[in-house]
Amino acid sequence: MRKDIEFKTDDGVTLRGWFYQPDSGTGPFPTIVMCHGFSATKEQALDDNADVFCAGGFAVLVYDNRNLGASDGPLRGEIDPNQQIHDYRDAITYAITLPEVDSDRIGIWGSSYSGGHVCVVGAIDRRVKCVVSQVPYLAGFGASRRLATPLGLRGLRQAFEADRLARFNGEPPVYLPVVPVSPGDPNAILAQDSAAEWFFGTSSYATTWENLATLRSAEMFFEYDASPFVAQIAPTPFMLVVTADDPICSSDLSLKVFNQDASEPKRVLVLPGEHFAIYGGDLMKRASAAELDWFQEWLMA
Repeated sequence: MRKDIEFKTDDGVTLRGWFYQPDSGTGPFPTIVMCHGFSATKEQALDDNADVFCAGGFAVLVYDNRNLGASDGPLRGEIDPNQQIHDYRDAITYAITLPEVDSDRIGIWGSSYSGGHVCVVGAIDRRVKCVVSQVPYLAGFGASRRLATPLGLRGLRQAFEADRLARFNGEPPVYLPVVPVSPGDPNAILAQDSAAEWFFGTSSYATTWENLATLRSAEMFFEYDASPFVAQIAPTPFMLVVTADDPICSSDLSLKVFNQDASEPKRVLVLPGEHFAIYGGDLMKRASAAELDWFQEWLMA
């Protein structure tokens, strides 16, 4: 059973999403809190993952990040990773107020951008008892500099500085497309053709997704680094799921962080394919089945 929900963050912004409750049992249920990656909304495959987890006996709280999708926010298209981390913790607080939720058995799931967020939240919030991070943006500048040439990075820095000066002088923020409107167009935050193919391929049913984000969001994207928190997740169980050919979130760098810094209990799963392939088809089924097994092992024992 799924119902619409909304809740307020600590600073008063209303976030909206869905709450799933298993059809069998009376609860309270172990619960998984989920949100999506950079600019994506809950309709872009989070419902498919939530269905798997709910069928496996979990309540699931899914929501759109602030400024995106069905959620409110002071600036549409502003994607601030640190603010999203704070909101993730507010979502956990809201979840544990629900009578259907077992507050002692909270898991968190994140993918891509939010795959980095759950590493931070899992490290600093001990209400979390299990973490799954899927194709995460985890390795900070080491990963971001692979997304642009040195000349492109220089141009981006100049654009960031010009945008800061303009905003200081009272001008509105500059916006960029999230993905290219035409193949090969470099003027987008995620300029890979695979990103455009996936986002536009989901837009017919993810009707609240918008192909724009502030230039400042791109600046924060390039600054963001969740990797220092990985060493602090333990003793909370931590699972990492990556794809072998990921042009967005470099899997080799994520695996390096995981192998060097993550402590037991931990598990890693490497699947074939590219970044967005994990949101559908056989790859999504394989990933979600393994993730469900991990959540069941640690939240249903």
